[in-house]
Amino acid sequence: MDVPISGDTIKLGQFLKLANLAESGGHAKEAISSGEVTVNNAVVTSRGHSLIDGDTVGLGADSATVVVDGDDGDYFDERTANDDFDPEKWRNL
Repeated sequence: MDVPISGDTIKLGQFLKLANLAESGGHAKEAISSGEVTVNNAVVTSRGHSLIDGDTVGLGADSATVVVDGDDGDYFDERTANDDFDPEKWRNL
């Protein structure tokens, strides 16, 4: 399963929660420290391990792949690009 992230990296513990591989931060911490978590098929025991685009994280039989979200925070919407919205018209309604 692909899990999109905002930004270029994410910490392993955060990703486990985001991908619903861990039920809570405590569960993620315990799974990582006990050697149950793999990154690209290698056991990782550091909760702060940074993940990048394409990394695959496994916990038990479940796995998820980090996918960097292409949204760079630009809220430009092509559907409204040519709107002639005038904020002064709506300011004192």
